[in-house]
Amino acid sequence: MEPLIRLRNLEKVIEAGPNKFWLLRRINLDIQAGEFVTIMGPSGAGKSTLLSIIGMLDGAWSGDFYFLGEAVHKLNVKKRNELHKANIGFVFQSYHLIDNLTVFENLEVPLSYKNVPHKERVSLVCDTLDRFHIVGKKDLFPNQLSGGQQQLVGVARAVILSPKLILADEPTGNLHSAQGEEIMQLFKRLNDGGTTIIQVTHSERNASYGSRIIQLKDGWVVGDNATAGAPVGAAQPA
Repeated sequence: MEPLIRLRNLEKVIEAGPNKFWLLRRINLDIQAGEFVTIMGPSGAGKSTLLSIIGMLDGAWSGDFYFLGEAVHKLNVKKRNELHKANIGFVFQSYHLIDNLTVFENLEVPLSYKNVPHKERVSLVCDTLDRFHIVGKKDLFPNQLSGGQQQLVGVARAVILSPKLILADEPTGNLHSAQGEEIMQLFKRLNDGGTTIIQVTHSERNASYGSRIIQLKDGWVVGDNATAGAPVGAAQPA
């Protein structure tokens, strides 16, 4: 089966004069559609860098990257952006809400990428506001929300169209425990419905919701294992 994501000899380096600083080294991974993958490791291991590359937010890397069979490493910026917008929802650690848009308008943003008709956009946003219990916040701007509320809106925005792939960078880091459990249970339900999820987290609890843990250290993959009770057959690179 063709994997959703295939990485071969993926590397990222920063050059400062004669010096080179490697952020990722020789990454070889296959991720199948429907997996729930957790990327773990110490600070500076390259976790968020790898997530940004998979999400096509970072184009400064070398190696081969295939997504849905498309050779991402051969695509120009416009084509990469189109592929990202059509298939990927991203939950950022630092929210990345648009400051001059209300909560309602922030939730509309990914719908506009897919040219969803206005009436359907309003219906989807209203359903999502209700689902996340943030109807009362719909007319507020990000700077009027707490950090936890902003993250909740960020998660809602990422899942509003149930994309093929959800990338989450510390998705519950700024939420209280009950909200965090709610978000992880939502991710689990989405994954059970076929959505592929890749999360970066330091939380063993969050990792337990997934089926596979990839360990990074100093930019290298140093571990790739199924979690306890995970489905048999998690993809491994050829």
